[in-house]
Amino acid sequence: MPEPTTQPEPDRPRSAKSRSAVRSLLRLWPYVRPVRMRLAAATVVAVVAACMGLLIPLALKWLVDGPVADQDPSGVWLGGAVVLLLGLAEAGLFGMRRWLVARPLAGVEAGMRADLYRHLQRLPIAFHDRWPSGQLLSRGTTDLQILRMFLAFPLVFLLVNSVTILIGFGILFDQAWTLGLVLLLPIVPLVILCAVFEARYAVKSRLAQDQAGDLATVVEESVLGVRIIKAFGRHRSQELAFHEQAGELRGTELRKAALLSDIWALIMTLPEFAIGAALVVGVMQVADGGLSAGTLVAFLTTALALRWPVESMGFLIAISNEAATAADRFFEAMDAPETDPAGRDEAEPSQDGLRFEGVRFRYPDAPEDSPDLLHGIDLHVRTGETMAVVGATGCGKTTLTALVPRLHDITGGRITLDGADITALPRQRLRELVAVAFEEPTLFSATVRENVAMGAGVEEPTEADILRALDIAQCGFVHDLPHGLDTQVGEQGLSLSGGQRQRLALARAVVGRPGFLVLDDPLSALDVHTEALVEAALREVLAASTAVVVAHRPSTVMLADRVALLAEGRITAVGTHGELLRDSAAYRHLMAGAA
Repeated sequence: MPEPTTQPEPDRPRSAKSRSAVRSLLRLWPYVRPVRMRLAAATVVAVVAACMGLLIPLALKWLVDGPVADQDPSGVWLGGAVVLLLGLAEAGLFGMRRWLVARPLAGVEAGMRADLYRHLQRLPIAFHDRWPSGQLLSRGTTDLQILRMFLAFPLVFLLVNSVTILIGFGILFDQAWTLGLVLLLPIVPLVILCAVFEARYAVKSRLAQDQAGDLATVVEESVLGVRIIKAFGRHRSQELAFHEQAGELRGTELRKAALLSDIWALIMTLPEFAIGAALVVGVMQVADGGLSAGTLVAFLTTALALRWPVESMGFLIAISNEAATAADRFFEAMDAPETDPAGRDEAEPSQDGLRFEGVRFRYPDAPEDSPDLLHGIDLHVRTGETMAVVGATGCGKTTLTALVPRLHDITGGRITLDGADITALPRQRLRELVAVAFEEPTLFSATVRENVAMGAGVEEPTEADILRALDIAQCGFVHDLPHGLDTQVGEQGLSLSGGQRQRLALARAVVGRPGFLVLDDPLSALDVHTEALVEAALREVLAASTAVVVAHRPSTVMLADRVALLAEGRITAVGTHGELLRDSAAYRHLMAGAA
């Protein structure tokens, strides 16, 4: 079995109070830049549409003070037609705005999702050890949907509504400046309320999105581990865990809704009082003859037309805060360093095999006062040699083999392949040279052929290569599957037995004829008869590779030319199986327990 590894706590979310929403959203500019002209055009169209709406009150003023006051039916019909045309033009322009942004913003979301997925594939294993998969999943789905919605609606309408309010108040002051002052009275309290709301809502928004990621993790683990859950009858405990997590998310969403309802109620109420006060003052002015009826109608109609731009500000601020939080979460993953070397020269190959020179390793989040898991590892696997690594459970065998393909980066010392330091090799090149097969095989929701072909690297393997690899791994069972090599193996390969999954993983490791092969007890799930057949075929592959094999069974040890004994983080003995049985009491004890 793989050695237990240190599982550090996932990175905790930053407080929403410690960041600027504007600064967070400005980081989206590289993705928005290619569609900036479409967004600008959509904004202009929306502003024109809003202005069309503001022209309607002016048309009403002309209609009331002119044809209605003069009892001119033809003028009334003309005025009605103008109002109708303005309304249709406003609706048409808003429809055009939607058309302008829909397709390009879908492309922005797709591009961001592709970048995130590409980046996650290149991040070191240490990153994935810290981050729950549900958190990463929510960042690539829900958070990006929130950002697309922000770019399509709040981003445009925060500007459009601001311009509309400015133009609208200009019209109001031009019609009746005293009534305009009455409408300005709620501005100061509204600004203060929105600032307080923004700070409180940002905290709840971040908490809700993190809780949604945690809930996605619970669901994913329950689905992937459904066999274990059913086997041990743990469905009720898993259901309780799900309901607890869902309940926390529900409570946070309700608190968000309460905040939104409070600010919405205030934003709607204060302007209504101001409009009511303006109506009273305006009626008094009309009665005194200081204001025409048409002007009062136009003023009140304009004020009512500004209700939506003013009232929607709370809603737009809420979505903008959620978008800022989503941007923070997206860039938290994107900012993680890939740690891949850039442009270092590869050493000339020297046919020196695989060397560990003073290698030390500790997990990045291990306590500072804890000792290294591996320290002072010196080991030379000669070209074409197979080295078995044995040791007690938990001594670091699996970790040692994971250092070769740089699934983890060493803390000190160096590892070389034919004289080239692995840290000087681009990861893509390194993983073309080194093939791996783990004790716990991972298969994908793809065909048998596609799962095996993954091991060939950049170049697609031929049919003959795939069949050869399947033959080495004793995967004759694939020909009995419903569609042969084109059979879908299902998520995690759960439609196959453990031994079948392990054999397919071994076929994937050998299909590319790798120069270096790392096998982590790849035969543990096989029965004795199948193990013997696989070992016989595997000898041919090992003879053409430089290989490190983690071994727990004596039969696997016998595949190796030499054996290295790992104890307390060090290589304590190296020799043939016979030499170690003769000279090492610890090795004899280990083999006696494994027999």
